[in-house]
Amino acid sequence: MSNNLKSLGNETNYVYNYTPEVLEAIENKNSERDYFVKLTCEEFTCVCPITRQPDFATIIISYIPNKKLVESKSLKLYLTSFRNFGTFHEDVVNTIATDLIKLLEPRYIEVIGNFSVRGGIAIKPYVNFGIGKFELLAKQRLENHF
Repeated sequence: MSNNLKSLGNETNYVYNYTPEVLEAIENKNSERDYFVKLTCEEFTCVCPITRQPDFATIIISYIPNKKLVESKSLKLYLTSFRNFGTFHEDVVNTIATDLIKLLEPRYIEVIGNFSVRGGIAIKPYVNFGIGKFELLAKQRLENHF
């Protein structure tokens, strides 16, 4: 899987409009074990689809991989691609989760968006998904999330 990577080891060409096709996966060499991978992007930006004002956030992605892991440089390029993309905070976390579920088919995943205060309100959307024995974990974490 890793021999066909397009981004890692090459000059970085940033795209600043939502580009899910830059996401790439590598083989999980520990797929027999359940473990969490936590990825934090403290410099996430997108823009409001109505006002075009910038929104800043920390995006936290935690997942229990199955056969694949997300390649980190491709994730950086993917998250950067939201920079000029007009989207609501709630849609961002759902879009990221959907794209990563499609790419990785993880056992469990959750995405949190800790958006900076704008207009006196901080929006912190959370989404998760689990399959098999992790469906219960997803339900419990969603019910207890605050």
